[in-house]
Amino acid sequence: MTSSSFQINTNRSESGVQIGGKSQVSGVRESNEVEAEPGPRPKTVQRRLTGERAAFFCKHHDFDSVTFADGESPLKHASDIRLSQSGFQWKYPLWYCKDISLKDCTLFTMARAGIWYTQNISLEDTTIQAPKTFRRSSGIAMRNVTMPNADETLWNCSDIDMERVSAQGDYFAMNSHGINAGDFSLDGNYSFDGVSDINIDHARILSKDAFWNTENVTVQNSTISVEYLGWNSTNLTFENCQIESLQGMCYIDNLVLRNCRLINTTLAFKYSSVDVEAKGYVDSILNPQSGTIRTDGFGDVTLNPERVEPERTVIEENSATLNTR
Repeated sequence: MTSSSFQINTNRSESGVQIGGKSQVSGVRESNEVEAEPGPRPKTVQRRLTGERAAFFCKHHDFDSVTFADGESPLKHASDIRLSQSGFQWKYPLWYCKDISLKDCTLFTMARAGIWYTQNISLEDTTIQAPKTFRRSSGIAMRNVTMPNADETLWNCSDIDMERVSAQGDYFAMNSHGINAGDFSLDGNYSFDGVSDINIDHARILSKDAFWNTENVTVQNSTISVEYLGWNSTNLTFENCQIESLQGMCYIDNLVLRNCRLINTTLAFKYSSVDVEAKGYVDSILNPQSGTIRTDGFGDVTLNPERVEPERTVIEENSATLNTR
């Protein structure tokens, strides 16, 4: 069932494990770099691999129905690896890796800090139960991926594509850049802090303090329920969205809203430069810095001349104008 030339480490002792008719001595020394032999691509099928660095520095190899059980860093420094219907049950499974694909796989709860310092990795039809997955990695593609415990996931990463991804957990995607997400759902606080160059389409985001300290973010066709949305950001755009926020969209340089509905949204736009076209009713507006707000109706409006220059902001209700330059 197997053909392999890499070493299988069962524990910290020098022990030999036979794979595909070949017995090799294995340990945990980082000098044990083994290239795949020429010929057909090696494949390991229906095995349970144990021990630290079970397939350390493995290259050009397929794993099908394989369980990486107890033992840290089973595929550390691996490259050109394809995994299908396989699972990781212990910590640090994919560190310093390159060109990895997972299909119909599982990172179980204890596969914590699972994918760090890795380049070019794709995950499809996969469940990630562990927190702190993805750190300082690039070239990440996820399709049909579920992350029920995504605390502190996707930090300091770049070049990320997500399609039909759902995540639940706090501090998602901190300081990452170059994200494209479609059919995305997130339930978790303090999400997307410090991100840049982000496009999100058809999403549902339930959070607190989301999109703080961001730059060049566009969200389209989405439902957003976020307290304190978007503070201290630059070039933040929402199009065709339904937004619910307490004291949302404040301290923003160049906030753009197009065809958005703001429900239960109070004390909005404080000290922000705005270009807002909103449907429906805005409950209250507090001291926008400058720009134009167009809406079907609004409640309380505060333009305190001791805080802002009221003449720099135009607030329009249909054809009526509250303030003019």
